[in-house]
Amino acid sequence: MSRIFTVSFASVYPLLVEKVEKKGRTKAEVDRVIEWLTGFDDAELKGHLDAETTFEDFFAEARLNPNAPLITGVVCGVRVEDIEDPLMQKIRYLDKLVDELAKGKAMEKILRA
Repeated sequence: MSRIFTVSFASVYPLLVEKVEKKGRTKAEVDRVIEWLTGFDDAELKGHLDAETTFEDFFAEARLNPNAPLITGVVCGVRVEDIEDPLMQKIRYLDKLVDELAKGKAMEKILRA
């Protein structure tokens, strides 16, 4: 079991926002990406942040977007489509989407529209 599974999503969320804001993107765009991936609306996301839900519980309650498997590429030197652990793959899906956002990719492409 990876240590990241027990880390609170709330502890990582500000880092995700900071990463994209440095590149001229917004917190609202991060939230939109999270909503697309997990199905959590603003109130549900806030609830998870307030409760300091672990990544394991965060993704256990998520309604993963059916197009999530279309997320491909490399994060931390590993191809996300080749990750065998389902939870780690979901975490890396989120990493990849935030990376694409920070790199200036168009939202329509990030959300696999």
